Amino acid sequence: MNPTNTSTIRILGIDPGLRVTGFGVIEKSGNRLAYLASGCIKTDAKANLPTRLGTIHAGLNELLAQYKPDQAVIEIVFVNVNPQSTLLLGQARGAAITTLVAGGVEVAEYTALQVKQAVVGNGHADKVQVQHMVRRLLSLPGEPSPDAADALACAIAHAHGGQGMGALATKGFRIRNGRMILGKTEERKQ
Repeated sequence: MNPTNTSTIRILGIDPGLRVTGFGVIEKSGNRLAYLASGCIKTDAKANLPTRLGTIHAGLNELLAQYKPDQAVIEIVFVNVNPQSTLLLGQARGAAITTLVAGGVEVAEYTALQVKQAVVGNGHADKVQVQHMVRRLLSLPGEPSPDAADALACAIAHAHGGQGMGALATKGFRIRNGRMILGKTEERKQ
């Protein structure tokens, strides 16, 4: 076996939102990260909720078909000040997760704190700091939009976490309240 032979993993990062869902696609080959694409899926604010969720679903299906990611990572959403906004955001996140799982892609989840810690080194970094570090880590010619930067940051955090929580998230573990726990299928086996 050749020790220089490394596999390439394609990771799709998702920053869920009902109005704007950010996405970012990177490849990890050994310790090297390569940028492939990023952008936003925007929904019509005047459309009803099912139509907006359908737009997110259709947009993610297009990304799955075009980029064929091996893994996906999505940010975990916590309760906001406005309960109605939190519920809507949760539905957008649910639509995204369902689309990814139905597309046969493994899905990992990280909190915003974990993503910022992995990418910036500070779990309380602001959006500008995240954008700047994403640009530097992926050698981008300019700053990505905030939503695309957050999605790329999710993918980077997962790629960097390959020796830690990222690898475990795909081996029956999941993250709850910032702690790693066994997934339900693993709990039943024991």
